[in-house]
Amino acid sequence: MPALAIADALTAKQASVFFIGGVRAERDLVLAAGYELEQIDVRGLDRRNPLKASAALARSGIATARARALLRAHDATAVLGAGGYVAAPVGLAAVALRLPLVLCEADSQLGLSNRLLAPLARRVCLAFPIAGRDDPRYLVTGRAVAPPRSDRAAARRQHALRDDELMVLVFGGSLGARSINEAALAGLDGARFRVLHVTGRRDWPAFRTRSHAPGYELHEYLAPDQFETALAACDLVVARAGGSIFEIAAHGRPAILVPYPHATADHQTTNAGWMVDAGAAILLEDRELSGPRLASEVGRLIADPARLAAMARASLALARPDAAPAIAAEVLAVAHR
Repeated sequence: MPALAIADALTAKQASVFFIGGVRAERDLVLAAGYELEQIDVRGLDRRNPLKASAALARSGIATARARALLRAHDATAVLGAGGYVAAPVGLAAVALRLPLVLCEADSQLGLSNRLLAPLARRVCLAFPIAGRDDPRYLVTGRAVAPPRSDRAAARRQHALRDDELMVLVFGGSLGARSINEAALAGLDGARFRVLHVTGRRDWPAFRTRSHAPGYELHEYLAPDQFETALAACDLVVARAGGSIFEIAAHGRPAILVPYPHATADHQTTNAGWMVDAGAAILLEDRELSGPRLASEVGRLIADPARLAAMARASLALARPDAAPAIAAEVLAVAHR
């Protein structure tokens, strides 16, 4: 999603953009956004299994060669690495072809691909300041997000919400978060407010047949425009603390954040701390999460409109609506040089 936001900013400046990606979410999202997608076969590095890690490295070598051929075929003049394991072979191919490379990091710690590529990049655009990453190569831009849905009244009408009706949005990423899914259905089903709960694709088969009250909506997935509408319409978000916190902030929504406890370098806890320190969110540790605990935390906020409004203002103050244009400007600058 950050890459798509930057691509839109680049095309607004008359740049020609194409994507190189794998076979996960980009397969649908990139094409739906109207961009060309070239695919390479690459897998994440499993550091717990030496055999799988070796196979992934071999596959990455083949992917680098294909990425190099694709960059030549498209006559690329600059490359943006948006993080994730797909970015590593494409970034290495760019360096081999002496193409300028710009990286963007969506979290509060550099991922493995960005750590590998950072010394080779012309610019590394950071969502957050990172200790030790303060030489001129690094620039704090925030995480790129699509322009937020600004018409809250229209978004609420789309969800058939009454003027006095509150809605809580629950999600855990495209695959989902089992602990959040279980706690939300156990603690929020039958509440006096509306709940829009996106389970993610991994948990959907187990949850689709679970019974729930009429005011509790269960969905497997929301398309990007549907997700933006839900953010604009809701009054409170319950979510993990990945890069989506910038989308939450862009829409000025207060949040209860449950960081994924096994994230690399515990970066989701750091991400959540950024919102908590600003007064825009409360943090609930995954090991403490249960239906009753989540119901208590949500109920306490819902019952305090003044605090909810203050958290919403604090959330909006954290937004970085200029992130995508700023990163696009860096890509264009190195391309022109």
